[in-house]
Amino acid sequence: MTSQNPFLPPPEDREPNRRFRGRLAAPVTLVTAGSGSARAGLTVSSLFVNEGDPGEIHMVIGPVTDLWDVLADTSRCVVHIAETRHRGWSDVFAGLRPNPGGIFAGTDTGPSEWGPVLADLPNRAYCRVVRMEERGWSGVVIAAIDRVEISDLDEPLVHFRGAYHRLG
Repeated sequence: MTSQNPFLPPPEDREPNRRFRGRLAAPVTLVTAGSGSARAGLTVSSLFVNEGDPGEIHMVIGPVTDLWDVLADTSRCVVHIAETRHRGWSDVFAGLRPNPGGIFAGTDTGPSEWGPVLADLPNRAYCRVVRMEERGWSGVVIAAIDRVEISDLDEPLVHFRGAYHRLG
């Protein structure tokens, strides 16, 4: 699927590493952190999970995002797996769609010691930040998994070549 965004440069002028990454199908997650008025969230598709004791999640997050700043302050986050029905929220958290009142307005969100919990996204990992490093134009966050909640997941949302897709 090609983008119809008139502000994108032509493909031959785009950054090749980003274009390569875009050709890897990736899960869509909503990562939340903070509390009260110091909450932040972001749609994150560049991530992987290491098994172990503890397991870890490695995420690529922009160092100029609000989430990066909140993670640096709190060292905790919640990683929620998005389903196809969360496409709209994924756009909101990615900053692609406005949401009057902020990204959390209209969501059923509860507090936790790791950050905001999005009630409608029941597959989640509660994490402690182990390390944050700026790498190239991005940042890498490595977070140890403290706890996982798992529910049925039939239609995960996937990101591929700049757009959301369903599996199957």
